[in-house]
Amino acid sequence: MVLDREIVGVVRNSKHGGLREEASPFVYQPYTQRETLEHATFFVRALRNENDLGPDVRRLLHSMDANLPVYDMRSMTVQIKNSIYRPRLIAILASAFGALATLLAAIGLYGVVAFNVAQRTAEMGVRMALGALPKDVLGLVMREVGVLVIAGLGIGLTAAWLASRYVESQLFGVRANDPLVFAGAAVSLALVALASGYVPARRASRIDPIQALRYE
Repeated sequence: MVLDREIVGVVRNSKHGGLREEASPFVYQPYTQRETLEHATFFVRALRNENDLGPDVRRLLHSMDANLPVYDMRSMTVQIKNSIYRPRLIAILASAFGALATLLAAIGLYGVVAFNVAQRTAEMGVRMALGALPKDVLGLVMREVGVLVIAGLGIGLTAAWLASRYVESQLFGVRANDPLVFAGAAVSLALVALASGYVPARRASRIDPIQALRYE
C-alpha cells in the first residue's frame, strides 16, 4: 500500500451519507491509486442546463471505455432532494396535521363560546337592560375567550418546548427552542382562536334585551 500522497486541497467539512450526518474526517484520493475499485462516482460541473448533460456524459465515457457501465445519473439538486425526502415528508405530514388540529381547535372554541353565550342569553339581556352597551357585552365575552387562549397557549408552548428536542432529531435544519418559531406559532394560534370567539361574541352584543329577558 502506497502511503505517500500529494495534498492538492483541504475542505472545511464534508458529508457523504446525507445532510443530517455529522461531518467527519475524510480523505479523497485518485481512483487510479485504489487497490480495489468496485464503483466510482464522478461529479460534473457544467455551465448549462444540468438536465441536458446525460447524453454528452455517456458519450464521453463510452469514447474512453465502451465497456464502462454508466448508471444512476442525477443532478445535484435531485440528489439533495432525495437525501432529505423522508424529513420533508415528515414535515409536510406534520404541517398538515397541525393545520387540521388548528381547524378543529377553532371549531371547538367557537362551539364552546357559542354554547356559553346561549346559556347566558338572559344574563346578557339583564346587563343590557341595566345599561350595558354592546361593546361592554362584546368585551365581556372576548375577555373570557382571552382566558381560554392564554391557558391553551401556556399548555401548548410547554408541550412544544418539551417535544422540540425530538422534533429537532427528526428534521433537518430545524433548531429546537427557536424563539421565532414559538412566537409565530403562538401569535397565529391566538389570532385564530380570537377570531373563532369573536363571531359568537359579536352575536351576543346584538342581543335584544326584551327577547333575552323572555329567553328560557
